[in-house]
Amino acid sequence: MLRFIGVVEQAQERGISQIRIYDEFREGLASLDTFSHVIILYWLHLRDTEGDRGVRKVIPMGRAGAPLVGVFTSRSPSRPNPIGLCVVELVRMEGNRLSVRGLDAREGSPIIDIKPYIPRIDAVPDASVPHWARHGPDS
Repeated sequence: MLRFIGVVEQAQERGISQIRIYDEFREGLASLDTFSHVIILYWLHLRDTEGDRGVRKVIPMGRAGAPLVGVFTSRSPSRPNPIGLCVVELVRMEGNRLSVRGLDAREGSPIIDIKPYIPRIDAVPDASVPHWARHGPDS
């Protein structure tokens, strides 16, 4: 069973978002502030509809010239399980509140999990992507 551990309380004010982790999970934040970046997994609550969950093909981010691809080939918020993932800079941690830079979640988005960003594991410098995914807005 999926359990939400917190919520986005304020999204992108001057590039900084505020996340509140529920008190019962506060202990799990111990030493998180020793990392400069973390991975936030969140529920795309505004896309949790029958229609959005039924999407199977998309034009990624509506990019001009991008091909129609399978939903799993994109970062579309419309997907069978509306889970978002974002690498963010951990600006500040005070108790059970995190200030992060770069979060693309909306206010009210439930937080599913937090993981430390570890470059030797999470970065793949020589990864290949199709031409349409190399340029344009962040996805």
